[in-house]
Amino acid sequence: MTEPAARAPLILPSLETPTLTKADLAELLFDRLGLNKRESKDMVEAFFDIVHATLVEGHDVKLSGFGNFNIRRKAPRPGRNPRTGEAIPIKARHVVTFHASHKLKSIVQGDTPPPEEFE
Repeated sequence: MTEPAARAPLILPSLETPTLTKADLAELLFDRLGLNKRESKDMVEAFFDIVHATLVEGHDVKLSGFGNFNIRRKAPRPGRNPRTGEAIPIKARHVVTFHASHKLKSIVQGDTPPPEEFE
């Protein structure tokens, strides 16, 4: 069995930096869907507002083919101040975790070709 050819990393054509921002997402909606800039910005903001509100309410967010945002409760535990070595209690808290889907992991690792619209 031969090794698969190495794939170049998936880079969106309109991005100038390696970080994807909300402004970049709005610009991509403007370019690809023909929405005006205000509609594109509002759509991106609305999406993140919904995700944010859902997580704050304590519900998980599942995005098919992308991944899951989960709320996890961390129990109280003993901690230690690294500077002084003094024992300090760490309170119980809720944290947001993200788990990428198998499909996304496979594309990022180069095992599966990306969808045609990203090439």
